[in-house]
Amino acid sequence: MKKQTDFIGRERELESLLGLWGKKVSSLVTCRGRRRIGKSRLIAEFALRSGARFIHLEGVKPQPGFSNETELREFARQLSVQFGTTVKTPENWLEAFVLLDRFLRGRGKVVVLLDEVSWFGHYDTLFSSDIKIAWDNYWKKHDRAIVVICGSVSSWIKENIIDNGAFYGRRSLDVVLRELPLDQCAQFWGRRAKRIDPREIVDVLSVTGGVPRYLEEVNPALSAAENIKRLCFTPNGLLRVDFDEMFNDVITNQPTFTGKVLRCLVDGPQSTLAIARKLNVEKGGRVSSAVGRLVEAGIVSPDSGKNPETGAAVKERRFRLKDNYARFYLKYVEPVKATIDDGRYEFLSLETLEGWDVVMGLQFENLVVNNYGALIPHLHLNNVLLTSAAPYRKTAVPSLRQRGCQIDLLIQSRRTSYIVEIKRMAEIGRSIIEEVDAKVRCLKTRPNVSIRTALVYDGHLAPIVEADGYFDAIVPFKDLLGLN
Repeated sequence: MKKQTDFIGRERELESLLGLWGKKVSSLVTCRGRRRIGKSRLIAEFALRSGARFIHLEGVKPQPGFSNETELREFARQLSVQFGTTVKTPENWLEAFVLLDRFLRGRGKVVVLLDEVSWFGHYDTLFSSDIKIAWDNYWKKHDRAIVVICGSVSSWIKENIIDNGAFYGRRSLDVVLRELPLDQCAQFWGRRAKRIDPREIVDVLSVTGGVPRYLEEVNPALSAAENIKRLCFTPNGLLRVDFDEMFNDVITNQPTFTGKVLRCLVDGPQSTLAIARKLNVEKGGRVSSAVGRLVEAGIVSPDSGKNPETGAAVKERRFRLKDNYARFYLKYVEPVKATIDDGRYEFLSLETLEGWDVVMGLQFENLVVNNYGALIPHLHLNNVLLTSAAPYRKTAVPSLRQRGCQIDLLIQSRRTSYIVEIKRMAEIGRSIIEEVDAKVRCLKTRPNVSIRTALVYDGHLAPIVEADGYFDAIVPFKDLLGLN
C-alpha cells in the first residue's frame, strides 16, 4: 500500500525508479541537479514508497583543514548512527565500501543514497575507481539493492561516472532533476491557489522558479509582495543568502571567472564571443568551459533553436540565464545586499523599486520559456513532432534592407512556426497585435511552412485583442498553472 506524504510532483521520476524493482539484479543510479532542487527528498520518497530500508550517507563540504580522513570518519559516523553500532573509521574508500556491503547483507530491499558524492571524493583521485570496484565485486551481488550516486555538482558526476568508460553498461538509470512544472508549483499554495489572485503566484514563481526548497518557504497566508520581501530583502532571508552557497557548491572549477561569465547574462542572452568581448578576454576555451559548467549545473541554457529560413541550427548560439532565482538575485538583490544585511533597505512596496515592472516582465518571460511544454496542448501541438522551441533573434542588415526582430519564443515543426509573445502588464491593449504583426512580417520561413501566433499573458487583456481574431491562441498564464 502506498504511504501518503506531503511530497509534490516527480511522478515520472518516481515511476522510473520504482520500475527498477522489476529487475532480477541490483541497480546503480545517478541523480543530479542544482542545489535545492529536491534530489535527496526524491530518493527518500522513492525508498518510502518502495517499503525499502533507506541508508543515507552524505559527504561533508570540503573546508580548510579537512582531508580524506575527515570524509571517511564522517562516513563511518553516519553508518554508526543509522545502524546503531560502533563503526571504526576505514583506512580508504574501498575499505569503506566493503564495510557498507556488510551492512547491506540480509536487509532485503534497500536503497542506498551516496549524497553529495563529489564531497566524499574531493581528496581522493581514486574515489570513483573504488566505487566501480565496489559495485562490480560487492554491491551488485545483492538482488534487492539500489545504489544512488547523487550530488549538486553535476559536472563531477558527469565526468567521473557518466562519461567514465569504466562505468559503461553498469548504470541502470540517470535521473536529472529540473524545476517543477507550473501546475505542480501551484500546489504549494494548497487550497488557497484557486481563491487568490493568480498574479500572486506569478510574481513568486517569477522570483523562485520551480525550485521546491524555495517554494516550501512560501507562506500562502501572506501576499506575494510580503513573501518576496521576507525571503529576498531581509537579513538572513533564504533567497538573500542562498545564491553564494548554491553557486559555490555547484561550480567548483574556476568559480570566480565562471561567476563573471554568469553576470554577463543577467541583462539578456549572449554568445560566447559577446561574453569574451564584455570580459575583455580571448574567445575560446576558457569562456566556453565556463559556459559549459553553467549549462551542466542547470543555471544557463543554450538557446540553440533552428533557423526558420533554412531549418538548420542557428549559426551563433546564444546562452540564456534560465534560473529565475539566480537572475533575480544578481539583478535586484546583490547590488544592495550590504544595505539589506545592515537592516537599512526600506521601501514602501515592490512596485516602487526602480524598474520593477520591466524586471518582472523579463522574469515572467523566462519562466514561460522554461515551461514551454505546458503550452503545447493550448497550441494544439500535442501529437506534432517539434523541431525547435527557443527564443529567436534575427539581426537587422541595413545594407540589404532586412529588418531585425526578437521573438520571445519560436516553436517550430515541419509545417508550422508559432510566434509566441509573452507579456506581463497591468493592461494589454491593441498595440500588442501591431507589435506581433511586425515580427510576423520580419520572419522568413521555408516554403510550405505556415506562421501562427500565440499570446501568453498575465494582466488585464483588453476585449478588442481577443475579438480581433488576430492571435491563433490566447493563453492566460493561470491556465498553465492549472487554475482555470
